[in-house]
Amino acid sequence: MKVINLGESNSVLNSFMAQMRDKDIQKDHMRFRRNLERVGEIFAYEISKTLDYSVKNVRTPLGIADIPTYDNGIVVATVLRAGLPLHQGILNFFDDAQNAFVAAYRKYDKGDDFHINIEYASSPVLTGKTLILADTMLATGASLEITYNRLCENGEPVHTHLVCPVSSVYAVDYIKKHLPSDKVTLWVAAIDEELTTHSYIVPGLGDAGDLAYGEKI
Repeated sequence: MKVINLGESNSVLNSFMAQMRDKDIQKDHMRFRRNLERVGEIFAYEISKTLDYSVKNVRTPLGIADIPTYDNGIVVATVLRAGLPLHQGILNFFDDAQNAFVAAYRKYDKGDDFHINIEYASSPVLTGKTLILADTMLATGASLEITYNRLCENGEPVHTHLVCPVSSVYAVDYIKKHLPSDKVTLWVAAIDEELTTHSYIVPGLGDAGDLAYGEKI
């Protein structure tokens, strides 16, 4: 599996990531959502460079322009709720894409053990399409694996782009082992070394869903 870390190159992406991580700036829910949306737009632009293109004839008021545009059928999917601003950013660039949504969350057992529970999934047929699956945090990789497998019940995509701005080293290794390496690309903006006993990323950025939409019960 190919892993692309856009944070390793100097760009405005890192400025957005710095604001999202800053414990004072991230108190502004609107700024956090907007930064996450802008991060999604940057990932979408970079992903667009990997798609299949062909030249189309576009009629202008004065003649014909030959312009290469992408041919891929795209489905943008997200894990509710933290992934919604990221999803919107990707959708801003792929505005003709179909959409999929999955509600997945950690259900804790005894101690620090937990399993991933999916309560809701809505998706178009994925056969022959390019899937962009967005989730703000990639801590253990378990929820993304289960989400990917659930979506693939609706057909096998030609290629899947996983967009996870903040990931852990553990999760990257996990995804490499559990998802098809020749059909998946992982896009990140930062890979953090530490994962706590509760499976939280350190330094991470906190609970992305709460930062975007307020604390939940």
